[in-house]
Amino acid sequence: MLNLDASNHLLVLTGAGISAESGIPTFRDAGGLWEGNSVEDVASPAGFLRDPLLVWRFYSERRAAMEGVTPNAGHRALVDVERQLGDRFLLVTQNIDGLHGAAGSERVLELHGTLMRSRCTVCDRAPFEDRTAYRAGVAPMCGVCRRAGKDALLRPDIVWFGETIAAGALARIAEFVDRAGAGLRYLAVGTSGLVYPAAGLVDVVRARGGRSWLVNAERPVNAGSFDELALGPAGQVLPQLFA
Repeated sequence: MLNLDASNHLLVLTGAGISAESGIPTFRDAGGLWEGNSVEDVASPAGFLRDPLLVWRFYSERRAAMEGVTPNAGHRALVDVERQLGDRFLLVTQNIDGLHGAAGSERVLELHGTLMRSRCTVCDRAPFEDRTAYRAGVAPMCGVCRRAGKDALLRPDIVWFGETIAAGALARIAEFVDRAGAGLRYLAVGTSGLVYPAAGLVDVVRARGGRSWLVNAERPVNAGSFDELALGPAGQVLPQLFA
């Protein structure tokens, strides 16, 4: 059980495991490959520069695959906790599927961007909602640049390998941790424990004297850093954890 009282702040980190129960596949499901292409081919600045059509086909397929996908009991359990804690809750996600927002979570930091959003590779227009699954052979262009007489590709608003996470995210997490003090509680759900800086949050919590819980389908590499470990599907474990 993760018991919370008025002195506690809860910091939550979620990874691909929480969305797997909603039917969203990950690279790990296919051995890290998509149609024989490595993740670097479709999720890096170099890959986009080399073959933007390939990258857009990959992300367009992922957008199309989101049709009919809905949040699961794990997402909803976190919404319930946020409603109880208010500003004493912060959800940090490595996922790009937008399911936390669809479930009703409001205090969310999307470290790696959002699948259903695009941005220009040239101009400084703000990233915008874009749910279009572009047909094969189409690399979408920026309408703002086109009206200015320039050609500029759009790209998914995703943090690719080799890029930095969302601006201001680490500062917001640090502010939350400082405000929580010794009352900090940390919960990681569905993460591999391999991707930094997110994987290092548990160490920050330990250094501040907080307590930590891990909910995962299998034991990750950093499981020994947590105070409590619960193995199983997030949709089953989380509602019980907060009961």
